[in-house]
Amino acid sequence: MKKLLPLFFILFIPFSVFSQQDAWVYFNAKPNAAIYFDSPLKMLSQRALDRRTNQNIALDFIDIPIEKSFIKQVKLVSGITVLAQSKWLNALHIQGAQATINSLKDLSFVEKIDFADKTLNVAGRKAKSTKVKSLNKTSKTQINYTYGSSANQIQMLNGQLLHQQDYTGTGKVIAVLDAGFPGVNTAQPFQRLRENNQILGGYNYVLRDPDFYTGSSHGASVLSCMGGYKDSQLVGTAPDSSYYLFITEDDTSEKPIEESLWVEAAESADSLGVDIINSSLGYFDFDNSNYNHTYNEMNGNTTFISRGAEIAFSKGMIVVVSAGNSGGTPDPHIGAPADAVSVITVGAVNASEVLTSISSLGPSYDGRIKPDVLAQGQSVVLSNELGAIVTGSGTSFSSPIMAGMIACLWQAFPEKTNQEIRQLVIASADKFISPNNQYGYGIPDFGLAVTNALSKPEFSTVDFRMYPNPTHDFVSIAFPDNFDTGTVAIYTIFGQKVLEKTISNELPSVSLKALNNGIYFYKLESNSYSKTGKIIKN
Repeated sequence: MKKLLPLFFILFIPFSVFSQQDAWVYFNAKPNAAIYFDSPLKMLSQRALDRRTNQNIALDFIDIPIEKSFIKQVKLVSGITVLAQSKWLNALHIQGAQATINSLKDLSFVEKIDFADKTLNVAGRKAKSTKVKSLNKTSKTQINYTYGSSANQIQMLNGQLLHQQDYTGTGKVIAVLDAGFPGVNTAQPFQRLRENNQILGGYNYVLRDPDFYTGSSHGASVLSCMGGYKDSQLVGTAPDSSYYLFITEDDTSEKPIEESLWVEAAESADSLGVDIINSSLGYFDFDNSNYNHTYNEMNGNTTFISRGAEIAFSKGMIVVVSAGNSGGTPDPHIGAPADAVSVITVGAVNASEVLTSISSLGPSYDGRIKPDVLAQGQSVVLSNELGAIVTGSGTSFSSPIMAGMIACLWQAFPEKTNQEIRQLVIASADKFISPNNQYGYGIPDFGLAVTNALSKPEFSTVDFRMYPNPTHDFVSIAFPDNFDTGTVAIYTIFGQKVLEKTISNELPSVSLKALNNGIYFYKLESNSYSKTGKIIKN
């Protein structure tokens, strides 16, 4: 709770308190990159490197830590406080007077400065994407959990089918970025996690303290939706996954620094080899209204946190975030990082699969479908910090329910990339053919996702094949034998060329996000092959 300060106290606050600005200072180099490329274990764990190798993701400039001498020189500037740092964005989150912050532009290694108060500057940057494969699966001993009152939130997603085949998240690591985890070290529903050493560690970024069993109980409740276990009362969607717990949200305030702390934690998750990030957090308005985001910033590549989330995906992780609880407000749209292109943004329905009034709506400002999918977010069965099994509502809980099921699906198909798993989840949803800005692609069916994952398309070895068709965001192309490179061109029904791209076995996918919904014709050709056909974008 925030309290109003008495007037007499305000009169004695120095003017300098109000003149302090939040800003990000971006650097233009990483002089010691070669050292880290030669010894990657200096910056990433072996598990992180293995995740990159499994998904054919190369190390790059973004992975290199920030140059320490740059940080030191910024800290030496009188009046500047360094609050956070990001190697991915090669930036520091700083605080100071506007003039002092602007003086940093004189440093040769400073590329630019972005103030949190957008009226003081100009904007942003961008990110990347990934690729595609197939699998052979063995069935395991059937398991039947007594879900108790938590059954509906799992069965709505057909998640029990994965659990029955012993796909319960084993071997997958989930990082939970939230506001605090009190009770996780003591309460009974988390006992199974503790006894099986499934809590791998964590950190309190807000207080810069290793104690993460503190803060708001929100994170504990979020964790219970995935990892909680109390027989006949509560079973989380990924009871056998392992977890890192990171506090990035200061529940007593709303400040831009929380976005930077989120990115720091995501970078730690990456370096530790985490597979999935769940974040039941979102940012739009701040205590200082000058720092507020606007809807036109919800385009996936403007806010600091959304750019960080997109990079996290490019490193091979799946990022699952809550859509937000603004559906019933004058500004009902998603916040950041829910707007990021590759994150799985989760809205909320009730037990009868009807959208809740609070679930934030899409689209993103640039017109993409958001939320991506839905899960139960009203009267969700969960644990509080005392271990009592209670109910709670909000997209804060639909997100971890989804993240846990994704961990189970990925356990079943471990060699699939994050892009493939993301696509399997979305393609299994009940509104995949006709998505909208309230329900997104709808409620996933993880039984269908398994079926789709097992059914490898039978492609001719003498022809091209473009799939899926109809599609939404992108198409993949299967190539004839001995195919090297070629081009794909997309035409409107009137014959106007609207897209052309080089394709190869290394680049088998084409994004159609920029195209309007409708019917198009395609032409695939190389030196030896040519094929035309029709593609439908929904």
